[in-house]
Amino acid sequence: MAENKPLLKAEDVSEVFGGLKAVADFNFYINKGELIGLIGPNGAGKTTIFNLITGVYVPTTGDIKLDGESIVGQKPYEITQRGIARTFQNIRLFSELSVLDNVKIAYHCHVKYGLIETVLRMGRYFGEEDEITAESLKLLKIFKLDEHAYEVAKNLPYGAQRRLEIARALAAKPKLLLLDEPAAGMNPQETHELMEMIRWIRKQFGLTVLLIEHDMSLVMGICERIYVLEYGMIIAEGTPTEIQNNPEVIRAYLGTESMN
Repeated sequence: MAENKPLLKAEDVSEVFGGLKAVADFNFYINKGELIGLIGPNGAGKTTIFNLITGVYVPTTGDIKLDGESIVGQKPYEITQRGIARTFQNIRLFSELSVLDNVKIAYHCHVKYGLIETVLRMGRYFGEEDEITAESLKLLKIFKLDEHAYEVAKNLPYGAQRRLEIARALAAKPKLLLLDEPAAGMNPQETHELMEMIRWIRKQFGLTVLLIEHDMSLVMGICERIYVLEYGMIIAEGTPTEIQNNPEVIRAYLGTESMN
């Protein structure tokens, strides 16, 4: 499934905040179609990596390339338009808007109509808006949220809000989907359903997926390769089996003799 040319590559990336090195000499790649895990103790720098990839932060040093072209210095919305979408560790929905509007907003990063057509409600405006509504409802149906389309997003149960956030990310039509602790706050049954959903959407949408997660059953169950961070540096990379049996990972991440 993977290609020789990485879809995303980080080269010697470091991020310094007031003299503190949050990320140090980070080198990483992910090929098209892969499902990769990024794990490590709290404070290891995982979410900082996501923020660097999505343009929230600009690396102090180093480069990040998407399809062989640097994305360093681009705005988050520009990076989204180029094909990277994400979810957040703490759910960030437009809580006062409807479930449907949350998804439609993400589609708008690809609209072709202009400002004048929007103001005057002419030209391509209505056709594209109708298409966006139809596509949004299809996504909501996939995530079993179509019956809640016109409800206010904040009124959804927690697990449904997680699904909505993933649906909204997919509406941006990404090549690469970044999932930041999607199983946080979920019970074992919900986590199992999430694992199956991630597998399905990767295949259905032809996605590449980078996953941050603390639930090891989820990470080991679906990831093909795993990177392990400690204090902003990669201390291991390999298959789930290799990571489970790596003494450095066991010491740094769990402080136990086994990750099984």
